[in-house]
Amino acid sequence: MNIRVVSVILLVGFTGFTVFTMSIAQQSLLSFGYELVSSPDTAQVVMDLYIMAVLALVLMYDDIKARGKTLKHWLPYAALTLVFVSMGPLLYLALKPKQNLVNAAPADR
Repeated sequence: MNIRVVSVILLVGFTGFTVFTMSIAQQSLLSFGYELVSSPDTAQVVMDLYIMAVLALVLMYDDIKARGKTLKHWLPYAALTLVFVSMGPLLYLALKPKQNLVNAAPADR
């Protein structure tokens, strides 16, 4: 199975779960985020996620730049990443041109 297929499966599943969760939530996304960072143990998890998000943003930016694209190609992925963390990188991997994707399966010898 290659990285595009895995990314699409994860993106569809995670997006569906996020939409469901947000539809039944009893508080806004901002108030939920504030609650998470108000306690040191959950704040640590949030910080860990956003460190990974920033690393993903840097890698996506470098890749977009290496392919000769402009900042405007990166901004939608960055916005999604900053709000929903995983959705930006997953969408990026799902839509990235095939010749630039690395296969997760080992090469035939």
